[in-house]
Amino acid sequence: MPRGERPLDPDGGPLAEFAAGLRKLRERAGRPTYRDLARNAHYGIATLSSAAAGRQLPSLAVTLAYVRACGGDEREWTLIWRRTADAYTGADLSAGMPADRSASASAGMPAEGGAESRTRKNVKPPYVGLAAFGEADSDVFFGREKVTETFVEHLKEKRLLVLFGASGSGKSSVLRAGVIPAFSGVPSLVFTPGSHPLEECALRLAARAGVDPGPVHAALTAEPHTFHRTVRKILAGRQETDSAADELLVVVDQFEEVFTVCRDARERERFVAALLHAAQAPDSRTRVAVAVRSDFYTHCTRLPGLVDVLPHAHRPVGPMTAEELRAAIVRPAARSRLTVEGALLTTLLADAHGRPGALPLLSHALLETWRRRRGNALTLAGYRAAGGFEGALTQTAEVFHQALSDSRRKAARRLFLRLVALGEGTEDTKRRVPRQELDSGPDTEFVLEQATRARLLTADGDHVEIAHEALIRCWPRLGGWLEEDRGQERLHRALTEATTLWESLDRDPDTLYRGVRLAAAKDLPPQALTARERVFLDACEAAAQEAQRLDRRRLRRLGRLVAALVVLLVCAVAAVGFAVRAQDTVTRQRNEAVVLRAADASVRLSPHNPSLAAQIALAAYRKAPQQRTRDALLSTLSVAAAGPRPIGRTPAGYQPAVTTDGRMLAMADGPHTVLWDMTDPRRPRRLGTIDGDGAGLNFIEFTPHGDTLIGAGHDHTLRLWDVSDPMRPRLLSKRPTRHSDAVYAVAVRGDGRMAATSSYDDTVRLWDLTDPARPRALDTLTGHRGNVKPVAFSADGTTLASGSDDGTVRIWDATRPPHATIAVLKGHKHFVDALAYSPDGRTLLSGSDDRTAKLWDISDLPRHRELGELARHADVVAGVAFAPHGRTAVTVGVDGTVNAWDVTDRTRPTALAALTNPGGSVKEVRYLAADGTILTVTAHRSVQVWYTDLDRVLADACDRVHGTITRAQWTRHFPRLDYTPPCSHRPS
Repeated sequence: MPRGERPLDPDGGPLAEFAAGLRKLRERAGRPTYRDLARNAHYGIATLSSAAAGRQLPSLAVTLAYVRACGGDEREWTLIWRRTADAYTGADLSAGMPADRSASASAGMPAEGGAESRTRKNVKPPYVGLAAFGEADSDVFFGREKVTETFVEHLKEKRLLVLFGASGSGKSSVLRAGVIPAFSGVPSLVFTPGSHPLEECALRLAARAGVDPGPVHAALTAEPHTFHRTVRKILAGRQETDSAADELLVVVDQFEEVFTVCRDARERERFVAALLHAAQAPDSRTRVAVAVRSDFYTHCTRLPGLVDVLPHAHRPVGPMTAEELRAAIVRPAARSRLTVEGALLTTLLADAHGRPGALPLLSHALLETWRRRRGNALTLAGYRAAGGFEGALTQTAEVFHQALSDSRRKAARRLFLRLVALGEGTEDTKRRVPRQELDSGPDTEFVLEQATRARLLTADGDHVEIAHEALIRCWPRLGGWLEEDRGQERLHRALTEATTLWESLDRDPDTLYRGVRLAAAKDLPPQALTARERVFLDACEAAAQEAQRLDRRRLRRLGRLVAALVVLLVCAVAAVGFAVRAQDTVTRQRNEAVVLRAADASVRLSPHNPSLAAQIALAAYRKAPQQRTRDALLSTLSVAAAGPRPIGRTPAGYQPAVTTDGRMLAMADGPHTVLWDMTDPRRPRRLGTIDGDGAGLNFIEFTPHGDTLIGAGHDHTLRLWDVSDPMRPRLLSKRPTRHSDAVYAVAVRGDGRMAATSSYDDTVRLWDLTDPARPRALDTLTGHRGNVKPVAFSADGTTLASGSDDGTVRIWDATRPPHATIAVLKGHKHFVDALAYSPDGRTLLSGSDDRTAKLWDISDLPRHRELGELARHADVVAGVAFAPHGRTAVTVGVDGTVNAWDVTDRTRPTALAALTNPGGSVKEVRYLAADGTILTVTAHRSVQVWYTDLDRVLADACDRVHGTITRAQWTRHFPRLDYTPPCSHRPS
């Protein structure tokens, strides 16, 4: 008797329906055995039985062979097969959707009413996507068991745990789905600080205690120790019904919000004091776990109470190992009776391993792959259809955006910009926004609903936020919005906060905008404002008009008084001369203050109106030629030189490489690298594109002759490309670096015959590039006690410098093996992030997380000494470079500044220019020419060209102007100064 087949999955969708049809066809044929079917169909038994198993769609040829063997209608089953294929792939492959589909289908979900929707809509995915794992997801939270156990033991022993990790490293998930469930029976209090952390804390505590939050907030503000007493009150109430509830676990997620959205330094300190006292009190009943992004470590050290406990309380959350990633991928699928195709698992491990911030991208890619599953199998084809590792998130966001109408796209832009907290010397972060801050119009509500359905946003009853900060990094459209509107968004964010304050103080007129702030706020586009903000501005305008009316009245009274005093003034002729001189002095000082404010405003204005900004900066410099206006002019015109252009026509990416002559630029952006002709930096011309085989590149560098490009990627592979014909670059070779962790940087020796790679495995590896098609490993340099980051060869190629997270710079012999350490330079107090040799090789310039750059005399190694220190940055010095002539140097930082220095006297470097990037952090810097032309890369992947030659900037300034500054614009920025436009002609 034939063996019974396994029942079909009722949630199998179109595949299950297709398999059921084949089984009915076999029943009508008298249920022949698969051995008999195989004999008639000329296919194997396993192939035919799999066709009716419902796990994956068989090929058309196998289907028709099965049908022929059962005596079915081949034409009918050809149509059935095609309908099934369309139902299975068409609802998932979102790239081919028509524009009128619903937003859920656009986001990668099945269309409403289709077979896929009916069969799958109630199936819980085994992956959470962008959202953090919650306590309810602990059953599918795998891969972090070891670190969770470590954190739980730490919290049990010390009561205070501060987790530091990169955005996307899984801090929130470890706390919510790992640590909290480990404290079984212990009640927990989970919240994010928001703009008012003490108020948020009071609301959560009061809700638990069942009391009014007002007195709790007042008590916390007056005395932070109230937190500890309130916790004891809560636990005393719970112990009446639950004897095990003798402690409270407090989890503060996204702790960086106390720096990004909380503007009250006093409230910030009191909030931290409350948490620390609650965890450290002798009779403490509280355990406190805090999650904070690693790039805010320096900010944490500025809080007096927190810096004392950090050495004993902090724990890092690093990237997952390959085995941990394997568990995170395979075990949730196994719990849902799914299989992960071997090729897919291999690809996911290669894409995610060693990449900081990879976990939300991995989880989202897995979720989208699950939506495109073939039966019970997650496949590589589904993963590629979803867009791949980073592309899955970008594709989801883009398809969501494309499905919106024009008016709803504008609403989406306003909504997403409002949900981002702009970085002040750090990366941008997500912002949790109260619903009352949003307009309640139909477009906003629709966009919010669809973005939430696509899992790009999360919304609860009172607040809305971006699902994960990975969306800020990986959605180019959102990055473009932020770059274009950054200055305007800062003004808008300040207006929102002012509106909230005005409403909270019962519309106190003393909180209204006046003067310059009101004028700046009136420049915001009306359609970007909410109804609350428009009411606030209307009140400001009304107050301003009333103030002007009172001023005119006072002036009239003053005029009458002046008339009465004319006789007395005639008697005071001797004092007139003195009064005139005093008036001249006051006028001059007033005019200078106006000019300096205009110069500062030009820098903020430059990203979204470069023509007007250039004219304001030029006029300010001509009226007051001093260092501050000079810096503003250079900043404004340099930024304008690389201002907004259509996407694809402006260099963009994370990693730059520039040829020795500065005429060609390579920009690595994920798996692709684009070559650019920079002969005229103001008009870059796109050349060829290099495909990195799907692997993102951490660092790229040209060989000295510019005909070969070398790069190292996330997959620990060294690649070399022939770019002698930049329109058609070709791969020469690729080979494993054998580093055991991520590769950070690549350097090439001056003769092009040797390269060095640095890695987070604390080593440097040397490579023989004599034959670029066959690079050969030479040596492994060990000695650093932390991640090795920058590497650089001296001009003559005899030495190699490497910087490390251990705070030291090592100089190595690069001439012959053994490549021993010649000298160790000690002086930085934190990580070393950037290195550059002077052209003569006698001086080394290093940049560090300690906010300084140092000059070192290395002319007589192994003897060395520290020379001058360049210390004008307010945050990490991320990049350094020497000019080709060696007399000047440039340093760039996370604080968004580009500082140029005269280093002719290396012991006394002097500042030449302090330029400002209104777009935020600057990560990389390269010289393009000896005249001081500099290329930088920002944290948002934009490339900017800067000029430090003032004469050149003055000569070209008006060439970049489109339309003369109007009288109204002049009056706004130069009140009481004569209208003298600096560029009175319109360029042809």
